[in-house]
Amino acid sequence: MTSHEIRQAFLDFFKSKGHLIVPSAPLVAKNDPTLMFNNSGMAQFKDFFLGNGTPPSKRIADTQKCLRVSGKHNDLEDVGFDTYHHTMFEMLGNWSFGDYFKKEALAWSWELLTEVYQLPKERIYVSVFKGDKKDGVPFDQEAWDIWKGMVGEDRIILGNKKDNFWEMGDVGPCGPCSEIHIDLRDQAEIDSKPGKELVNADHPQVVEIWNNVFMQFERKADGSLISLPSKHVDTGMGFERLCMAIQGKKSNYDTDIFQNTIQVIEKMCGKKYGVNGTLNTTDYTDIAMRVIADHLRAVSFAIADGQLPSNAKAGYVIRRILRRAIRYGYSYLGFSEPFMCQLVPVLAEQFKDVFPELKAQEDFVTRVVQEEEKSFLRTLELGLKRLDSLIKDAATKVLDGEAVFELSDTYGFPSDLTALIAREKGFSIDEAGFEKALTEQKNRSRQDAAKEATDWIEVSEGGDFEFLGYDTLEATAQIVKYRKVKTKGGEEYHIVLDRTPFYAEMGGQVGDSGELSPLTPDGGNFVISIVDTKKENDLFIHVSRDRNLDELLTHSLIYHSLIAKVDAHRRQNIMRNHTATHLMLAGLRKVLGNHIVQKGSYQNDEVTRFDFSHFTKVTDEELAQVEDIVNAKIRANIAQKTYVNVPIDEAIKKGATATFGEKYGDFVRVVEFDPQFSVELCGGTHVPATGEIALFKFTSEGSVSAGVRRVEAVTGEKAMEIISNQAAVITKLEELFKGQKDVVKAVENLFSEKAALQKRIESLENEKLQQTKQSLLDQVETRGETTVLVARVEVPNADALKSLAYQLKEPLTSGYIVLGTVLNGKPQLAVILTDDLVAKGLHAGNIVKDLAKEVKGGGGGQPFFATAGGSDVSGLDAALAKAKTIL
Repeated sequence: MTSHEIRQAFLDFFKSKGHLIVPSAPLVAKNDPTLMFNNSGMAQFKDFFLGNGTPPSKRIADTQKCLRVSGKHNDLEDVGFDTYHHTMFEMLGNWSFGDYFKKEALAWSWELLTEVYQLPKERIYVSVFKGDKKDGVPFDQEAWDIWKGMVGEDRIILGNKKDNFWEMGDVGPCGPCSEIHIDLRDQAEIDSKPGKELVNADHPQVVEIWNNVFMQFERKADGSLISLPSKHVDTGMGFERLCMAIQGKKSNYDTDIFQNTIQVIEKMCGKKYGVNGTLNTTDYTDIAMRVIADHLRAVSFAIADGQLPSNAKAGYVIRRILRRAIRYGYSYLGFSEPFMCQLVPVLAEQFKDVFPELKAQEDFVTRVVQEEEKSFLRTLELGLKRLDSLIKDAATKVLDGEAVFELSDTYGFPSDLTALIAREKGFSIDEAGFEKALTEQKNRSRQDAAKEATDWIEVSEGGDFEFLGYDTLEATAQIVKYRKVKTKGGEEYHIVLDRTPFYAEMGGQVGDSGELSPLTPDGGNFVISIVDTKKENDLFIHVSRDRNLDELLTHSLIYHSLIAKVDAHRRQNIMRNHTATHLMLAGLRKVLGNHIVQKGSYQNDEVTRFDFSHFTKVTDEELAQVEDIVNAKIRANIAQKTYVNVPIDEAIKKGATATFGEKYGDFVRVVEFDPQFSVELCGGTHVPATGEIALFKFTSEGSVSAGVRRVEAVTGEKAMEIISNQAAVITKLEELFKGQKDVVKAVENLFSEKAALQKRIESLENEKLQQTKQSLLDQVETRGETTVLVARVEVPNADALKSLAYQLKEPLTSGYIVLGTVLNGKPQLAVILTDDLVAKGLHAGNIVKDLAKEVKGGGGGQPFFATAGGSDVSGLDAALAKAKTIL
């Protein structure tokens, strides 16, 4: 079976068992602060397990794109060196939300593997949880009994908490699990040692392929476990390992998932993968090809899902993965020019039927990867020069650990590459020093991101949550739960209401602010200030930084209804900016072309910021065209039309613009301002009609990263303020240029006159410099074959001092020149040497450092030229006198 057939067979099997087949969520985790990327199949369904949302079906199956390169689940350093670890991988999964449990889940696993895929039963082993006294979780007798009836006791293994109790993170849903392993070794190896002894022993051919997790508990912040309201099933099967087993391969990389890419890499670099066609886990040519084939998937799909490479957080993870692949290609396959970008179309074609988002953005992803490659390949060159310098100046054969860390941190030069090159030159690196510097940086990062939250304190059960903010800015509500959170910025409280008019930060639109107050006088006399509203999973969290809310939350509020009131003026400005963003996107597409795709946005009450795919600067003329289009739509006062619960296929067919990387449900909300102009899938809030925006004005345009531009704009009062300020400037200029009809022409003439005067000044300064030069040449001394000049001079600036030194040196075969001057009240020194003196051991940088002591300063530079500055003008003559004695 091909990988495509294997994937489809899984989905068809569970569809026949009553499961709804859903698309993969984006790789980038949205609205979940505990995750940077979706790292498991269940991540997008976590709220259903916690009871914070209602699933579209009690039975669901899919294939989910996952990424494990940060935090608890980090496989990055293993990738390429073994046969089965990956950064991005597909997780085939089936879920039951309070429906079937262990009996059905395990029976269907066995049926699919042995009857549909026809894997040999005698090579399959299963594990069950043996229990944990500390958590109070008993041995999983039920799973044991089910498996005993299918596989027999001799192929059941008891697993500990590490192997057979699944937890997504430090807190959240969890439960015992039952893993399924398969032995893929040759028969001779099986005869010599039973596979049962190699389960969970990191043997490359005895691997786990499926895990059935039985969600029964929730891990709280204090480490305790509580039972979930309903029992759920969460299964995950590694697609790559499954293909290896079914296709009879010894490595995931030998399956058709990766071989398509590897074969193209072979042609590009002219090297062969594998020794005589067999897997090699120690040859760096093979390792490099595996790294590239794996990392290509992670980087390409992450970019397609909206995560661009950057220097922070999730963007840095993607950049690190990409640079790791580039480094292996550079070091072991001879790629000195961008090559990863050439592989993106190969991948896009392979996955176009299962993950079409990459094919749809093939050109964009290719360009982003290409620009990242160009940048890092330049960095590699800089890093190599810096490394050469470190090796040249090293006092021992061990390179300083902090210097190695600087190469990594400043130049993006991986420590393992530093170690490799150092070994080639007979050096090693101070591993302990590097790790110390790295640990110190990590500790600083952890402290910066430190956040400590208590468990939720439940106040009431609450019903189905209601968001009322589309229709009202004020509503009655009750507290469902709250918690206290300690952050780097201080203490804050998170409050969850049963219903709210507060919009939680989503889709680029910031969260609302406002206040909570008692509905009736007997509820107390208080006001709780809400400074922000955020969405965590499916919860709307109202953030308050009011001090000492403990007593108030514990007593006064619990049994009373509240008035939840949004700051209306702030919301109005936010809605202006959000609506303007819709019009701006439509205007950009009209002026620049339909390739414009949203790559990020941010709207608060002051500004709208918009990132979009485009590879050249947007000219002032193009921005003006977009501005005119948007303002024309504002003057037309187009009414907002919103359609809810629209089938997503129907919405897309009608031309609704969707954002790549966003997870949409089967039914969506469509916001329309003129069906022929702006129709978008959007959950944000907007003005009732475009006229309320009043005015739209761009304030900036620039580059964010390769292939992504950013514009910022203002609306309403802020836009009027800019127009007023510009009008005031023009009025002032007209006053200054009295009698001039064309103020712009007058300013241009002024600049032309200034440029002409500047040239004249430079010409006069150069004439004076030449006179100074000639005068100094009359002062030179000759010592043997060397010309010596030590003098105090007058020059207008530091550049002139440098120029004078070079001009004096130019005609000399052997020369030692030291010049001193005073610039802006401070002493300045310059030392320049001819090459013959440098060859004899003199160093201008060392000389000028010594001289600078006389003027209470410091400096340095190259062996042939160096400068220094100081604070004591009175010491300048002493410095020059000392200069005469040095030679």
